[in-house]
Amino acid sequence: MSAPRRVTSPAASSEPVLARAMRPVNYVVERFIPSALIFAIVLTLVVGVMALVLTDSGPVTVVEGWGKGLSGLLEFMTQMALVLLLGHALASTRPVRALLARLAAIPRSPLAAYVFVFVVAAVASLITWGFGLVVGGLLAREVAAEFARRGTPVSFPMLVASGFSGFVVWHMGYSGSGPLTAATPGSFIEKQVGHIIPVSETTFSWWNMTATVATVVLVALALWLIAPRAVSPTHRVTAEAFAQSEQRVAAPVVEAPADRLDASRIPTLLVGLALVAYLVIHFAKGGTVTLNIVNWMFLGLIFLLSRNAFEVMALVKNAASNVGDILLQFPLYAGIMGIMTATGLIKVLSDSIVAVASPQTLGFLSFLSAGLVNFFVPSGGGQVAIQAPILLDAAARLGVDPAVIIMAVSYGDQWTNMIQPFWALPLLAIAGLRIRDILGYTTVVLLVSGVVFGATMLIVGAGA
Repeated sequence: MSAPRRVTSPAASSEPVLARAMRPVNYVVERFIPSALIFAIVLTLVVGVMALVLTDSGPVTVVEGWGKGLSGLLEFMTQMALVLLLGHALASTRPVRALLARLAAIPRSPLAAYVFVFVVAAVASLITWGFGLVVGGLLAREVAAEFARRGTPVSFPMLVASGFSGFVVWHMGYSGSGPLTAATPGSFIEKQVGHIIPVSETTFSWWNMTATVATVVLVALALWLIAPRAVSPTHRVTAEAFAQSEQRVAAPVVEAPADRLDASRIPTLLVGLALVAYLVIHFAKGGTVTLNIVNWMFLGLIFLLSRNAFEVMALVKNAASNVGDILLQFPLYAGIMGIMTATGLIKVLSDSIVAVASPQTLGFLSFLSAGLVNFFVPSGGGQVAIQAPILLDAAARLGVDPAVIIMAVSYGDQWTNMIQPFWALPLLAIAGLRIRDILGYTTVVLLVSGVVFGATMLIVGAGA
């Protein structure tokens, strides 16, 4: 898909005061933050050196623990890759795209459009993070195209920033990798804690749902306040540019009996209905929401909403380009876990946290540390894999509910995503923008959401 005409970074005349104030931070992030793969490699080296310095382990133990650990998250890696793959494919189905086109016609003014795109993207991210990322980018494009057809100036970078800002609540919703991993039987969290942690204690706890609503409301208000009132010509994209960049799945060419089967609606419909039947049986027998169940729900929807197998494969092929980073980095995260476990580094780090934390502050400190670690491990699943064992050990020793720790790591991960370029890349590719085009806006979202997340952890900690 060719992107619409690129726009330049926000001009000073149309940039809000808060956005201009964050320019130094944005400059550092864009110029000096390396790729996520380099982060994973550097973090592996750092953890290896820490194990040598802080424990009695030698180089052989470190390397052996790393090598054995590389395969430790294969099932988890597949689950997380499917979340992104299926979310992207679902958002690109014809019915969903048609729905987004109808939604794009709802806002009547630019300010309303910015807030509207954010709210829709936030809801989509609460459903599943891969879905939310793609919906945010596609809806921003649709709204910009709609306003271009009307002849009404609208800031395309601001729309895209609003779409990406919806991602700030993804870990509080239905596909949060931390809560779902904790609720999945046989996960590494269950093995450490000794029992599963149901989503009723994490995702659907009263305090998390309250924080979710507060975050959406306050971020929407912040976006309305910082949105440019005068739209620079460099922020606008023409309707013709969007039309030229539309991604469409071509109709299958039917030349043989096998082609007719590929073009038939019946096979995909049967698989979709079979998945629905399985899910009904699963929940009727008291089954819970896990990573696998989330993936099968969206796989079923893809089969039901697609016209044939040809279209399903085209959607998956388009989505697959976004999955490679996960597949490459997760073995490195697993290797880091292997080093920490084999050398006893996990206990050393846990001891340091226990020394400065109390039952009332552990959740808050865990949130802050997770926000920092997210720069180095920009994957919710990878971050849970690395941080959760350390923090859960500290929680057990301080008598803190492990559900609080799971959500603290989740909050920290989604928080600094607003200035970590990794997860913005799929959305920016859809929009045809660069990270610097939106950072002035998303940094403000970081500040506002951080207040909500930190306050939530302090309030929950006070009740410990």
